[in-house]
Amino acid sequence: MLKTVKVYARKSWNWLTSMRTALALLFLLAIAAIPGALLPQRSLNESNVIEYIENNGRLAEFYDRLQLFDVFSSTWFTAIYVLLLISLVGCILPRSFEHYKAMKTPVVRAPRNLARLQHHGTGVVTKSVDEVEAKALRLLKGWRTNTFTAEEDRAGARSISAEKGYIREFFNLVFHLGIVGMILTAGLGRLFYYEGMVIVVTDGEQHSQDSVFCNTATANFDSFRAGANFDGTGLTTFCFEAHDFSADYLPSGQAEMFRSNISYAVGDDIFNDPETWTDYELRVNHPLRVEGDRVYLQGHGFAPTFTVTWPNGETRTQTVQWRPDDLTFFLSSGAMRFDPPAGLYPDLYDRRQNQLAIQGLFAPTAEWGGENDELLTSSYPAMRDPAVAIDIYRGDNGLDTGRGQQLFTLDPSLMHSGQLQKIERVNLQVGDTVTLDDGTEITFDGASEFANYQVSRDPTQNWVLVTTMISLGALVGSLTVRRRRIWVRMYPQPDGTTRVETGGLARTDRAGWGAEYEDFHRELLGLEARDEDEEVYFDDTDRD
Repeated sequence: MLKTVKVYARKSWNWLTSMRTALALLFLLAIAAIPGALLPQRSLNESNVIEYIENNGRLAEFYDRLQLFDVFSSTWFTAIYVLLLISLVGCILPRSFEHYKAMKTPVVRAPRNLARLQHHGTGVVTKSVDEVEAKALRLLKGWRTNTFTAEEDRAGARSISAEKGYIREFFNLVFHLGIVGMILTAGLGRLFYYEGMVIVVTDGEQHSQDSVFCNTATANFDSFRAGANFDGTGLTTFCFEAHDFSADYLPSGQAEMFRSNISYAVGDDIFNDPETWTDYELRVNHPLRVEGDRVYLQGHGFAPTFTVTWPNGETRTQTVQWRPDDLTFFLSSGAMRFDPPAGLYPDLYDRRQNQLAIQGLFAPTAEWGGENDELLTSSYPAMRDPAVAIDIYRGDNGLDTGRGQQLFTLDPSLMHSGQLQKIERVNLQVGDTVTLDDGTEITFDGASEFANYQVSRDPTQNWVLVTTMISLGALVGSLTVRRRRIWVRMYPQPDGTTRVETGGLARTDRAGWGAEYEDFHRELLGLEARDEDEEVYFDDTDRD
């Protein structure tokens, strides 16, 4: 029984560590990654996953049981990943040992009949065998060579064996080692990385508190994810201030370039005068690099500003980012919540019943349609003629519940239960004001642009780059180097001349090998150099 287990275990190991299995696992890993590109992933945007499950019912729940919303951390993807790593290592180690032994093995003797080789030629030279041998060894400088006496040679003549191209297998092994290195470094990087997203409103005010972000705590990010070995205490200390955001658009509305001018400071320089911070123009695919961290400009949108003037004359102003639903012309949706000023409603219940909420659409360049020109759309992504179409609610807007609220939408259950009641639907342009039934005024003041910044750190990214470059370089080497052999056999003639017979064999492809062999054969026999355009023939014809 134990013997049978050992046999099957050895067969399984041999199957797993074969190059065919490694290629199959690599192909399977590529196939397994497809759902991660087609379906929303929790690690990127959990709200999109929740919305997808709500919209697709049982099918989405089945996907969830298969871990298709967590592909790259799923058990089956990890299993393929680990098996591929084991397979590659199991392939490379035995091949490396075999290659080492082959490097130590002397070049084999010439075959008995060189005429059977594809590349073969003969000729007679007016030199002794010693002189021919010396010239051949000089021409084969850089090759691994071995000489044989007439007694050692299979055909009974002095011969030379030469081989070149062993480094091809070395490059092949390095290529596979580079792939293993890429997998290992990328995997280790996912254990220690962190990546956070933050939205900063660029209101144009110099040194505005709202436009400054500090990478000092994970709580400062709007969303944050990190590797399993990152405890949240190793953030690089720096701050940056977003001064503005600008975009270049084609006449069709397609964006050409996004840019944001920022200034930043690192470490103790944060406490210096912001005027002394370092300026930097952040652009798409041109991140700011700060001591291993990278700050990317990911996207942008608009943050409308509303001012509420209560009946007692007190005001509240808010600027909140709204979600771009149309990424071409940036028609955006969002919500705002306002609490009455202290003292206006002494009773806590009355104060809660008079909270306000706004929900609607924002267009940077308004275009009106519909029967009464009341349907708001956007005709251009730049802010040329901003307008909003909003619903205004009064009642308990959920600010005092202690539960988290959706940033871009009001809680539908509050409206269904009657806690929030719609009291007005209105379209406003910049400067327009609507007066509610109790005298409260709501003014649309305009909008600011916000930019979405990503701060990320991967401590192994340089090693991933190094292993990738090594793999690419080794791949080029393995494709360009040819392993080939040349044999020279020398027969002394009674008249003092020497009949020379040569043969060549390429162990892999023959591309370019024929010309190299032909040049060697001609130079050894002292013939004229081959013309570049001359077609190379190989036969048994005496070349003298």
